[in-house]
Amino acid sequence: MRSCLIVDDSRVVRKVAGRIIRDMNFDVIEAGDGKDALDSCRSNMPDAILLDWNMPVMNGLDFLRALRREEGGDKPVVVFCSTENDAEHIGEAMRSGANEYIMKPFDADIIESKFAEVGLV
Repeated sequence: MRSCLIVDDSRVVRKVAGRIIRDMNFDVIEAGDGKDALDSCRSNMPDAILLDWNMPVMNGLDFLRALRREEGGDKPVVVFCSTENDAEHIGEAMRSGANEYIMKPFDADIIESKFAEVGLV
C-alpha cells in the first residue's frame, strides 16, 4: 500500500487529512513539524507528503528543500497545504520542489482532485 506523510503542527488538521487520505487507500504517517518529518523520511520515505508551511522547529519550505537533498528525496510527491496563498509563496514552494499546492481550508474533493492531478490516484 502507498504511504502519505501528513506534516502539520495542528493535530486536528492531521486527523482530518488523515481520514481523507486513508479513504484513498494510503497508509498515513504523521509529523508535527519539519524536523520530525525529515527524520521520518530518513527512516522510511513515503510516496506522498501533504505539507503545511508555517510550523515550529522547521517550517514546510525548509523541510522541502532538505528533503529534496536527501537520497531518494526526489521521489515523494509533495503537495503543500497552507493558508499562505499568494502567488509569491506558491511560486517559491513550486521552485523549491513542491508538485502541487492546496489552500486551507480543504475538503475531501480538493485533496482527491490534487492527488489525481499529480498521479497519486
